[in-house]
Amino acid sequence: MHNPTLTLKPSVPSSHGFSLIPQNRSQLNYRFCTSLLPNNGIFSILNCNSTKVHNSNSVKDGKLTSIGVKDVDVATLGNLCVDIVLNVPELPPATFDERKAYMEQLSASPPDKRYWEAGGNCNMVIAAARLGLRCITIGHVGDEIYGQFLLDVLHDEEIGFVGMTEYSDLALVGASYETLLCWVLVDPLQRHGFCSRADFHKEPAFSWLSGLSREVKKAIKNSKILFCNGYGFDELSPSLITSAIEYAVEVGTAIFFDPGPRGKTLSAGTPEQKRALGKFLKMSDVLLLTSDEAESLTGIQNPILAGQELLRNAERTKWVIVKMGSKGSLLITPSSISCAPAFKVNVVDTVGCGDSFVAAIAFGFLHNMPNINTLAIANAVGAATAMGCGAGRNVATLKQVTELLKDCNLNEDGQLWQDLLHENLEAHEVTFLSKTAINGNDNCINHVALEKVASELHSKLEPARKEAILNPSCDFIPLRGVLQKYRIAFILILSHD
Repeated sequence: MHNPTLTLKPSVPSSHGFSLIPQNRSQLNYRFCTSLLPNNGIFSILNCNSTKVHNSNSVKDGKLTSIGVKDVDVATLGNLCVDIVLNVPELPPATFDERKAYMEQLSASPPDKRYWEAGGNCNMVIAAARLGLRCITIGHVGDEIYGQFLLDVLHDEEIGFVGMTEYSDLALVGASYETLLCWVLVDPLQRHGFCSRADFHKEPAFSWLSGLSREVKKAIKNSKILFCNGYGFDELSPSLITSAIEYAVEVGTAIFFDPGPRGKTLSAGTPEQKRALGKFLKMSDVLLLTSDEAESLTGIQNPILAGQELLRNAERTKWVIVKMGSKGSLLITPSSISCAPAFKVNVVDTVGCGDSFVAAIAFGFLHNMPNINTLAIANAVGAATAMGCGAGRNVATLKQVTELLKDCNLNEDGQLWQDLLHENLEAHEVTFLSKTAINGNDNCINHVALEKVASELHSKLEPARKEAILNPSCDFIPLRGVLQKYRIAFILILSHD
């Protein structure tokens, strides 16, 4: 195999061994729990004293309407991994044995840290934090250099971490306990190949995780949105994922689910996987899919009709979001269809675009924004990520997003949208994002000018922009100093809720 070439910027050095939501973002009091990772000084957080904010106990057509104790905007479940991004002369072979040998050769020794990047759900949560949302990640990372790197990245991006490991698991050693690595391989034609150890085992990577701990339940309960994707099944058992869905419903936390490429394999998987997938499709508040994934799950080629079919078969779903790449996106509700063409940009790398897009959908959902505005900002965030190289810390920045919105450069294709909509206009309110305002309705379609939407979005993004200017670096609590000063050990504090 030829030597790989560098494709990512070097990572930013960090000496922090813990990850907390900063005081200047959350303005909340937190109790601290000893880490469930042994002997590494990493700490996870639980919120105990919180303020009243909007949650999703009552949702009407995707709008938040009730009040409750929810002080974290977005929590992600599982899919915490480190991407190793390499340029290779050719993508991995297709056969199982050859592919496994290929990965083992790559894994023989740790590659230079400049190749590392936070991956998986880190893409989504980093993009969300940069939009000003308060975020935590729930998952497992190992007690080695990769786990430390991942937690450093989360810390630097002002994202909290809640470990899933149980005390009974602390004796675990070996690959089953280590941070999951994903090898992201890029050939000379910029095609991507992905492989990880999860690809070569029937059981999930962390199948030893048997249930939701008190800390994890606390994190889900205190979050307005719990985001899960299909790759979570690579790490966590279907029964554990189902428990998280049911608990989120119980405590009034909105569920966002993006099946991704795993949707097709899960729908043809084990009975447990099929049941868990079915639970997501019925109980999620927001479903996010590509047009191909929507067709795979419904057998319907037209993405609008496929989205409407998913809504009909669901019990709680209010929004179905269909991502169509460079063409744009759709937001479908039981009574409306919103269409937004994509922004024209110079695409460098599409990895992480879909994850970044989800973060902006969460932003619009939480801010009760008009549906077309939500699609517009999601398209902008996805496009801004495509302009960079790789995901993780290379996802969209707030500055890039605001510049795209200001340019108002849409990739409009009137024939495409006309073909999609001609079967779906009856009894539905249709809104279309346009470069310019159009007087009156065009075939019952309400055209909304991007300039107007961009102005409204700028006002929503202004608080996050001001915070980024005023607080360019994170003001974290110096936890190790606190431990030394008071000469005490933090112990697990059980809630009396």
